[in-house]
Amino acid sequence: MEEYYLYIMSVHIIFVVSWMAGLFYSVRLFIYHTEAKDRPEPERSILQKEYEKIEAKLWNIITTPAMVLTVLAGIGMVCIRPWYLDMPWFQVKLGFVALLLVYHFICQKIMKQLKRGESKISSFKLRLWNEVATVLLVAIVFTVVLKSAVNWVYGLVGLIVFSVVIMMGVKWYKYYRKKNNC
Repeated sequence: MEEYYLYIMSVHIIFVVSWMAGLFYSVRLFIYHTEAKDRPEPERSILQKEYEKIEAKLWNIITTPAMVLTVLAGIGMVCIRPWYLDMPWFQVKLGFVALLLVYHFICQKIMKQLKRGESKISSFKLRLWNEVATVLLVAIVFTVVLKSAVNWVYGLVGLIVFSVVIMMGVKWYKYYRKKNNC
């Protein structure tokens, strides 16, 4: 089975990219969907129905299938190299992946709330929420690439600094939009 490992890893990477693209774009659509509430009728209704349709297609055709295939390919890789489960870097990666799965299902819940008109999350909070996926992606990639070479204390500090920089960027963008009436 070892001879198939690189093929399975390639499939894993392809679907990770697809999954992340789906997550990033889904939350961006949630932001637009939320902001459509401030539009006058009939524009509001038209936009909200269109966002619901696009969100559902993106979620059901790309995002969720890519998540499932990512997880299945990951399981396949572990079946070929089960000793990875004993490696500290891999256990940390699995922790970040578990958080990404939780993120995925929270996004699904948000999408359903938006469809029912029950979402109370502001577009600003959704912009912050969108960056959580970025932070998790960075954490996973650095963990996998650096493996045992990473010093966990420095890695954690770096991740916190990265998160703060992203949050400052989102706050700056909110200020910029307010100032320029965007």
